[in-house]
Amino acid sequence: MSFAERYGPWAVIAGASEGTGREFAKQIAAEGVSLILLARRTGPLEDLAAEIRKTGVEVVTASVDLARPDAAEQIVEVVGDREVGLYVNNAGADPNGSRFLDKDLQAWVDLAQRNVMTTLKSAYHFAGPMRARKRGGLLLVNSGACYGGGSFMATYSASKAFDLVFAEGLWAELKDHGVDVLTLVMGQTDTPAYRALLAEKGLPLPEHWASPADVARTGLAQLPHGPIFNWGQANDVAGYAPNSPDARRARIAMIDQHSRSTFGEG
Repeated sequence: MSFAERYGPWAVIAGASEGTGREFAKQIAAEGVSLILLARRTGPLEDLAAEIRKTGVEVVTASVDLARPDAAEQIVEVVGDREVGLYVNNAGADPNGSRFLDKDLQAWVDLAQRNVMTTLKSAYHFAGPMRARKRGGLLLVNSGACYGGGSFMATYSASKAFDLVFAEGLWAELKDHGVDVLTLVMGQTDTPAYRALLAEKGLPLPEHWASPADVARTGLAQLPHGPIFNWGQANDVAGYAPNSPDARRARIAMIDQHSRSTFGEG
């Protein structure tokens, strides 16, 4: 199948206004898939939509604060009865750069809501019809922080660890139903949000960081080969992770087979 046949006719991109989200939108639109673009700020979102509409691709936009408890319900309402073949969860950066106890609790509640609950609810809504149609994809953009905690990252690392293991489990559950699942583990990437955080902390820009266009292109290419891709590394290399994506895939398959036997499905 072509990209549009496999992941169309509509794609939802949460966190689409800038950086990698903007690049995902442009590259998916280039494949002829219509877009539902979601972000908190309407200005950049509408600018992107206007640019893409010039190519003849249909675009719907909506201002949704993904940290709100009802964010997933808002997304469902915006999508309506459109057939979504691809859900890209690109939101989830950490704007805080703070130790856990040095920040107001609400900041961490909002971060966990955005990275965990909104992701979980949205994946549930979109994956069901994909499984029934036996085609589609879920792409959860992640961070190398998912592989371990540290000061300044307690809540962020924990929420990204959830996304990692969640994607692994969904991959195991949906791979036999024609639905692709990938968590794209990013390293340092040149996004406006990351630049703003570095500027706020008075830190220099990295010498070597990924471009959003390359990250989006690689993520879409790796989507059929989930459940994990670590940016900048081959799938048989552990690198900064405890083990390689290939090793984790084998372990997930083993656990999945055991689970199927335990619950009477294999």
